This record gives sequence, C-alpha cells and structure tokens, in this order.
Amino acid sequence: MLALGRSHWKMERRRFGSTDMNVSVLGFGGAEIGFEAAPQEHVDSLLNAALDSGLNVIDTAECYADSEEKIGRAVAGRRGDFYLFTKCGHSSGFDLPDWDPKMLAMTIDRSLKLLQTDCVDLVQLHSCTEEILRQGDAIEVLQKAKSDGKTRYIGYSGDGTNARYAVECGAFDSLQTSCNVADQQCLTLTLPEAAKRGMAVIAKRPIANVAWRSGENPPANGYYQSYWERLLKLRYDFLTEPDAVATALRFTLSQPEVSVAIVGTKNPSRWAVNSAYARLGGLPASASQAIRDRWSVVAAPDWVGQT
Repeated sequence: MLALGRSHWKMERRRFGSTDMNVSVLGFGGAEIGFEAAPQEHVDSLLNAALDSGLNVIDTAECYADSEEKIGRAVAGRRGDFYLFTKCGHSSGFDLPDWDPKMLAMTIDRSLKLLQTDCVDLVQLHSCTEEILRQGDAIEVLQKAKSDGKTRYIGYSGDGTNARYAVECGAFDSLQTSCNVADQQCLTLTLPEAAKRGMAVIAKRPIANVAWRSGENPPANGYYQSYWERLLKLRYDFLTEPDAVATALRFTLSQPEVSVAIVGTKNPSRWAVNSAYARLGGLPASASQAIRDRWSVVAAPDWVGQT
C-alpha cells in the first residue's frame, strides 16, 4: 500500500480544454455528501483539507440533495482557491418539468445562492437527451447565463450518443462523461472528437464505483449494478490486488483527453488516499493497453456509457 503523507498530496494540473483554467487531475464530486447526508462539519473538514492539498475543482449539481448548500457553507470564503462546477436540468423542488427553460434559469439562480457566489466557472446540462439538445432552448438558457456573467463556461454531462451529439453541436466548452475500467465506450465515441474541438473532458465515475468490492454478490447500491456485472466478466487481474483502486483511477488518468477525474466521497481520509493515487499519474502505457485489450475482447455491444 502507498505510504500517505502531506508531501504526497500535491498533484498534477492539466489544461481544461480551450479555457483559461488549469485544473487538478483529481476533482471533488459532491453527490455523496448530499445523497448520503454527510454532516456539515465533515464536509467542512474534507473540503478545506482537500483545497489545502492542491485540489482546485469542486463539481456538484442542483439535484444532489443539499450538496450545493453544504459546499457553499464550507468553502464560500475560499472562492478564489478553486473552480466551481454545477449542473442543471432536473426540477428538484420547482413545480415545472425537467428541461423547461424557465425552470433551468431558476435552478441556476438558486445554485448561485446556495453556493454563495455570483458566478460559477462551469454550468452543465445534466444528462438530457439528444432530442432536448436539438430543440435548442435548453442550450440557450445556459448561453444566456454565460452572457449575463453567471457562469464563465458551459458544458454537457452525459453519455453515449447523447454525449456524441453534444460534442458535435459545437455549443459546449466541456463534456463530463463516464470513463473507467468498466465503461470505455467514450474512449472511441466521444473523447477523440471532443479533443479535436478543444473541449475539456471531465471523467465521472473514474473508479467504477469500486463495484468489484461486492465480490460474487450483487452490490447493495443498484447504481453500481451494471459495473459489477461487467467486472465479473472482465475479471481484470489487478482487481485482486491491494491497490486496485489506484490502478482503476490511474487508468482513467491515462486517457490523454481527460482534464480532471471527479471522485466523490464523504470520508476525509478517503480523499487523502485518492489524492496519493492521483499523484502517481497515469498507468504505464503497457498496463493501460492491457486493460483496453481485455475490454475489446470481453465487452458486449450493449456495454454503453452509464449515466
């Protein structure tokens, strides 16, 4: 196992697409602190320690329970120390349909209030369909938020052919998509095209939710089910090793298009471990290619990107 110490916590930074941002390769994802009801004092400790160690990306969403509010309380006073990303799309308390333009504008304003800031660095449309994107009015809301100074950049968060269209339409500065040892469709479907267009790539679920730890038994969390099923068939050799999480994370970081990998946790000590893994950088080319080769042999046609 890795020996952890503060000297290990500084990590590589990468250019965020064609923007003016240089981001830490490991970012913090805010879903768990909301959905798993993390106490505010734990969030305070976790985020401030992470910022002290070199983290400079925090990613959340309007639908992650009270995640935005907790983040605002914890680190609003350090707004100059990090880039702040959020997402919109789900009504999350407003009596309007998902993707309704009026609702989108309202949730962006609410996000700013909860996050205690006048402007975020990135607002992302959260996993809407190609049909919604083609209608154009949802994109126009984000573009107006940008022109009004409420966000510096706009992005799309999603997977598969929906994400492919989001890349090709030319409206977005970034793509957030699932990328990990159990979810590799993006490596050929979207990431190369995003890179050609100067888009930043945010890798979500970069350690495949550590679904292999369920062993031969289905995971209690159904959100992990598809990855667990895939990993049972992939049976990567590294999954039996003590530092399997490190290998999984480093595989994602090995992808040249990836600017930042977003890992969520409500456990401050878990953040320190992930930080040490990220400091190691990507895998050697041969190790990364072995994982790609195994995927090519085993993956079924319906193993598409998981939102």
